[in-house]
Amino acid sequence: MKAFFTLTGRDVRLAIRQSGDSLIVLAFFAMATVLFPFGIGPESAVLARIAGGVVWVTALLSALLSLDRLFAFDFEDGTLDQLILSGQPLTLIVLSKVSAHWLTTGVPLILLSPVLAVTLQLPAAGYGTLVLALAIGTPTVSLIGSVGAALVLGARRGGVLLSLLVLPLYIPVLIFGTGAVEAAIIGLPTSPMLMVLAGFAILAFSLSPWAASAALSQAVE
Repeated sequence: MKAFFTLTGRDVRLAIRQSGDSLIVLAFFAMATVLFPFGIGPESAVLARIAGGVVWVTALLSALLSLDRLFAFDFEDGTLDQLILSGQPLTLIVLSKVSAHWLTTGVPLILLSPVLAVTLQLPAAGYGTLVLALAIGTPTVSLIGSVGAALVLGARRGGVLLSLLVLPLYIPVLIFGTGAVEAAIIGLPTSPMLMVLAGFAILAFSLSPWAASAALSQAVE
């Protein structure tokens, strides 16, 4: 656990020093969300109906922007080789990278989402569920993304390949995350949707680190 916290803290500190990457993600999230009222129109009923889905879609796309750099910098400067030679399990390295990505990307997206939901006139009943659903769903986004980032490591146009690999896998998370918000708005129970999201997170936590580790082993050989 000490090694895990040390590696996670290192990646978080590096992300803070290179804060431009996180700011770009948040700026894209804000701009993409704000564009919808201009394209669809200012009708409050229409915006309220699609607000949950819009926030979820833009949050997923924003998180995707930073995934191609999850292992790339350490791979290019040889740090990844040193980490592997240190004897630490590859799964621990992957989990530390995923944790740092979620802390520096997922958490800011969660905190910004209620502010942007205001611009889409999301009904008051949906705010708490939106934040909770994103808090449960965004770790799954980072975990699945780690597999894609490891698979395209060192490839040309890796960002495009990464998008093609992981976006289809995000669809179930998007469906149930949006469904939870819509259920809260119309007064239906949200726990079934949130429990499914939690199930996806557990499944991703169980499988993704090992899949990403196998892909990293191939990339560094």
